[in-house]
Amino acid sequence: MEHANYVYTTGMNDAELEDRLRTGSHGVLALADGDDAYAVSLHYHYDGDRFLLRMSDHDGDAEKRRYLETTDTATFICHETTADDSWSVHVRGPVCRSDRDVDETTLNEWFPPFRLFDEAVEDVEFALYELEPASVTGRVTID
Repeated sequence: MEHANYVYTTGMNDAELEDRLRTGSHGVLALADGDDAYAVSLHYHYDGDRFLLRMSDHDGDAEKRRYLETTDTATFICHETTADDSWSVHVRGPVCRSDRDVDETTLNEWFPPFRLFDEAVEDVEFALYELEPASVTGRVTID
């Protein structure tokens, strides 16, 4: 690989991981069902204690719910890459429906606007899920 461009990365410490998770807002949730994989782009809210995912919860999301039910350990990846810098954080653990009762005002404070895909607003309901971090790892570009 003498002609391949590359940059060096290093692992993040706990403070760096905490900072990236607190300041980020979106990533990809990877789920599985046997040999089949499913990934969905989602917004999240991390307050230092709970890692919450906001998902739509209506009839059109049967596939997402099926994969949530069959995944023992999910992986959530948040990342960013620019011309000179990159970082990624992997949060792994079980995902379950949150027992937290949150009103719409709080949801709007915690999450950016929800992206609709050919759905009527009145047909969309939200559910909060919690990813319980069993492991959190990250890498960042070094100079």
